[in-house]
Amino acid sequence: MTERNQTITLEFLLLGLPILPEHQDLFCVLFLAMYLTTILGNLLIIVLILLDSHFHTPMYFFLSNLSLSDLCLSSVTIPKLLQNMQSQVSSIPYAGCLIQMYFFLFFADLENFLLVAMAYDRYVAICCPLHYSSIMSPKLCVCLVMLSWVLTTFHAMLHTVLMATLSFCENNVIPHFFCDMSTLLKLACSNTQVNELVIFIMGGLLGVIPFLLIIMPYAHIVSSILKVFSFLGIHKVFSTCGSHLSVGSVFYGTCFAIYLCPSADNSTMKENIIALMYMVVTPMLNPFIYSLRNRDMHGALRRLLCKIEIPFFL
Repeated sequence: MTERNQTITLEFLLLGLPILPEHQDLFCVLFLAMYLTTILGNLLIIVLILLDSHFHTPMYFFLSNLSLSDLCLSSVTIPKLLQNMQSQVSSIPYAGCLIQMYFFLFFADLENFLLVAMAYDRYVAICCPLHYSSIMSPKLCVCLVMLSWVLTTFHAMLHTVLMATLSFCENNVIPHFFCDMSTLLKLACSNTQVNELVIFIMGGLLGVIPFLLIIMPYAHIVSSILKVFSFLGIHKVFSTCGSHLSVGSVFYGTCFAIYLCPSADNSTMKENIIALMYMVVTPMLNPFIYSLRNRDMHGALRRLLCKIEIPFFL
């Protein structure tokens, strides 16, 4: 017990991004603009879906949850990054580090499961259009979202509890801009075999299986369209599924790049850049991918602006 108490780390030091001091202010403004764009864009989608009855459908129900997940995922790490870039103190308390790791895992996993639910929704809409309303009932949609929240809560809590059992010695410097789970394991001075085994098993279950559950519906959609080849059918697939495929490609592309690519001497730089992709760039692009190409969103935004302007003039 005495040895364990001597190895307790009260705080960690985040090295942040490898940016030259003279460029700190420029990148800080850039990240702040991207973060504000992410917040405003995803909030706008959520508000439009809540206020406009035309969007009270399964597809937009999943989309509103995805926007909430993107908004929260960016808010877990970017404010702390901006704070560290503007101050000389880049420390984070031990408890704060575990909390940040928990919510990062939670919202990243939540987006993973929501993409699966959206893929199933598109499969039913295209391959079973006559039974769409009966299959994608409100009860099923709520159950899918609730199941996603429960599974992500369990997964994030499992890794956080296992991380809390580890001891950390003198080295408390994290070569990252947030408390990444793999980086914390490298700093631990106690046995991490159980943590690594759980990461391997859960990574396969909650990483590979959802990816396959996304690929399979779209493979079935493509094969169904090719059987009755027509320009109208191809246009329907791309107009209905193009946005979802774009988001899924960026999300899984960055995740696979960081976890499946072999490590190199510049692995820290690679991990920082890819982490920025799925924490800053992807959540910022999602509102544009889903709304700028969506005429229904344009119409809902015009109707909302008209409702705001009329009371203003009165």
